[in-house]
Amino acid sequence: MNGIHDLGGLHGFGKVEVEQDEPVFHERWEGRVFGMCLTFGGRRGPNVDAARHRSERLDPVSYFQNGYFGRWLATFEMMLKEEDVLAEGELEDYMNGAAVQKVADGDAPPPQRRPLRGIDAVREVDHPPRYGEGQAIITRNHQPAGHTRLPAYARCRRGVIKKVHPAMVFADTIAHEQGENPQYVYSVEFDGAELWGDTAEPGTVLRLDLFESYLEAA
Repeated sequence: MNGIHDLGGLHGFGKVEVEQDEPVFHERWEGRVFGMCLTFGGRRGPNVDAARHRSERLDPVSYFQNGYFGRWLATFEMMLKEEDVLAEGELEDYMNGAAVQKVADGDAPPPQRRPLRGIDAVREVDHPPRYGEGQAIITRNHQPAGHTRLPAYARCRRGVIKKVHPAMVFADTIAHEQGENPQYVYSVEFDGAELWGDTAEPGTVLRLDLFESYLEAA
């Protein structure tokens, strides 16, 4: 989807401020949110693309005001409501002083074991990759209403494939519980001027890992 999360190439947001010796967490609650998200990945197991799409659906004002871990918390709350762990308005009632209802052991969602070093998304497919290393491609004018890993600034742009990765779970469908539909992934190199025009720094190149269905032969 084209939303506030996709800021690459946009003007007017100021420079990125780098904080020297930045701590992992600025406040204690940030660490607790991080821990909750790792502990409970949902009734159907962890789905990083569904989590990303929840973040994309936050309203633009909250997206900026809440900060990084504030967005984690908001998307975690969204997941709990979507999976009927929390009823609509239940969390707000607790915050306003309502008594917390203790969940019976039999009603508690099952614990999810998730790898701390990422999720294995590589899959076997029964056909060879459509494109090869060194091949010129052009990205599609891909404008989905849902989740995608093709950023807006890289659509309809020419690039060269530098590496062919194994087939992986397709983010655009798994984010919506529409199946894994694995596709080959390609590391595509773009010249800076192709993406940013005459404002690009000389010699700039950018590589993006893109699914096969995002590409067409140039």
